[in-house]
Amino acid sequence: MSDSPNITMKDIARDLGVSVATVSRALKDSPRISAEKREEIKRYAKEHNFLPNIIAESLRKSKVRPIKIIGVIIPEFEHFYFSSILSGIEEKASSLGYRVMVAQSLEKYENEVNICRSFTESKVCGIIVSQSKNTVQYDHFQRVLNKGIPLVFYDRICTGINASRVVVDDYMGAYAAVTHLINSGCKRIAYYGTSLTMEIGKNRYNGYRDALLKHGMHPDNRLIKNCDNREDAEVITPELMRIADPPDAFFAVNDDTAIGILYSCKRMGYHIPEDISICGFTNGQRAMACDPMLTTVEQRGFLIGEEAASILIDQVEGRLPKDRVEKRVVRTRLIIRGTTK
Repeated sequence: MSDSPNITMKDIARDLGVSVATVSRALKDSPRISAEKREEIKRYAKEHNFLPNIIAESLRKSKVRPIKIIGVIIPEFEHFYFSSILSGIEEKASSLGYRVMVAQSLEKYENEVNICRSFTESKVCGIIVSQSKNTVQYDHFQRVLNKGIPLVFYDRICTGINASRVVVDDYMGAYAAVTHLINSGCKRIAYYGTSLTMEIGKNRYNGYRDALLKHGMHPDNRLIKNCDNREDAEVITPELMRIADPPDAFFAVNDDTAIGILYSCKRMGYHIPEDISICGFTNGQRAMACDPMLTTVEQRGFLIGEEAASILIDQVEGRLPKDRVEKRVVRTRLIIRGTTK
């Protein structure tokens, strides 16, 4: 047999001509198995990268106590915001004796459906999820709830499902950012956002719009773009800066998009923030790695993760009824750096 991380106790038992029970006992150092046989089995397991099946072990023990594995779905690992949320979830879960099983949807609805099915079949005690950008049908989430499995949304919530959620105050974060741009003298503020079918897209756009209206300015549709990543920002921004009355500031739905705007403007010869002001939304590590450092709205992802895990575990352990919908909002704060005046 070739080395494989997927080798099972059944494989070891077959290869060594012993029973699965003997393998199991040997790996647990049971005195019922001779020292020589224990060492042979343990050596073989190590050489073939055997890892215990944590889920199966928890299922066996669940007859006497609930399984303590939480399923977490994140859109993409590469984003600092989602990784910081995951850190918060893991720390809170670990402190309460829970383990975390993580999968990424890669922003695909089909992946999300399959992950929910896999988590359900694995008997996780609950699921924490930020839905993908492409999710417009929610039957897979409802099936989770119908099975009595607690479900908590974070960041991108599903308004069509009656489940608990933890979000940042997207509206006030955007409102504060755009108000700062206006107060610093900006007159034509562009908005790069995500789809208005998503709650975060809707709330951040409304904060942008209302800040303009509050200060006697009206949104210009030419300055409002559906753009939520750096690659698209680097294509759209030069085109926008060539119109007859270009923007003098940008508010972007996330830091990566804002950084795409920043470097596009610099390549065109603009000085930041003397000519163009830019504000993002996240306050990830990249916000401090660009030049100049990015003014941005801090989302406090770690706290969001802690809150989501806390709600879910309280529902699992009965401190909160499973059918009770908890809605928690984490306040944002504006971090002013070098890309605004």
